[in-house]
Amino acid sequence: MQPNYRRCLSCRKIAPKNSFLRIVRIYPSHQIKLEEGMGRSAYLCPEEDCLLKARHKNRLGRSLRANIPEEIYRSLAQCLKTKCQNK
Repeated sequence: MQPNYRRCLSCRKIAPKNSFLRIVRIYPSHQIKLEEGMGRSAYLCPEEDCLLKARHKNRLGRSLRANIPEEIYRSLAQCLKTKCQNK
């Protein structure tokens, strides 16, 4: 993979980092945040199918090695509806 390219944890598509939604487990507090902070990160395509697959198979939880709160999934779904991306 080229620098600044990431892979969607659901569909495995490779694209530039800024085209994905970033979910972070903040170090050292282990809080889960969207798009901010330093720590272990996971990336999702801004598509509803990828979010549904990631939620159904707990891919976010396994990737971040943490329990994902329901409010994170709600925030991600809201971002998809309003197209809030870091562009």
